[in-house]
Amino acid sequence: MPELIPRSPDNPEFARVIEVRNLSALDGFDFDIAPAPEEAAALARLLDSPAVRKLRFAGRLAPLAKGGWQLDARLGASVVQTCVVTLEPVTTRIDQTVRRRYEPEAGLRAAGLVVDPDEDDEVEPLGDRIDLGLVAIEALALALPAYPRKQGATLGPAIAGTAPEEEPKPFAALAALRGKVDEGS
Repeated sequence: MPELIPRSPDNPEFARVIEVRNLSALDGFDFDIAPAPEEAAALARLLDSPAVRKLRFAGRLAPLAKGGWQLDARLGASVVQTCVVTLEPVTTRIDQTVRRRYEPEAGLRAAGLVVDPDEDDEVEPLGDRIDLGLVAIEALALALPAYPRKQGATLGPAIAGTAPEEEPKPFAALAALRGKVDEGS
């Protein structure tokens, strides 16, 4: 059974690399990975988050026709983020399916296909290695809310620019300006 390599120059935070040549004789490769505490701390820094409490990425790489590989996995994570309203910590739970299809570049070109990450985020060119940790990081970063809010946190009227006791008066600034003009004449 092939081993996952825990280091990669492209992914110093949470690398779990499998050499594709080691997969060729297999009818599939099951994996279940989670970061060590120091890797979780590095992931939190990468995600600009106070903490990554849990992360588990489990699934299977299965062979496809013409040398490709299909990744079907489940990502589960608990990440502490900062509420954009209160600046208090808020825990975000992620639980989602992750799919990728790795196709040999020569086969993609022969079929007239160009891998455009903006169009199909599940198809990637197959290189010499697949970094399962990098796939997990990417899926997690895309799943996290960009503006996390603590439950019940709202922007109050004082923050929006008006006092809670009074209604905004749209022409108040013009009236004040007119008063200054009248005083000067």
